[in-house]
Amino acid sequence: MALPDRDHTISLQDAAALTKRHRNTSIDGIQAGAFHKDQVVKLLNQTGCVGLRIYFGRDATGAPTLVLAGIDGMDADLTGSQLLEWAFPCPPYCGPANSLNS
Repeated sequence: MALPDRDHTISLQDAAALTKRHRNTSIDGIQAGAFHKDQVVKLLNQTGCVGLRIYFGRDATGAPTLVLAGIDGMDADLTGSQLLEWAFPCPPYCGPANSLNS
């Protein structure tokens, strides 16, 4: 089934509350993962891609990671081509302190 329309935008205040709640309850300390733009754009530019799904995963050592997959107009993962992983974890790749990460 196709994803229904939704405005995914959020205020900084609301986003900061969500990320703070995660930081306060996280047992592994990982707050986020960063990906290079060119690779995300390549994933999103796949034929038929209309969106992005982010899976939570664990690497071979048990550390949390993210897996990114494009999705088509019927909400199916595009698994035959571009998938992304190996996010740069935050910490240590958090950038300067801001309301989303501190």
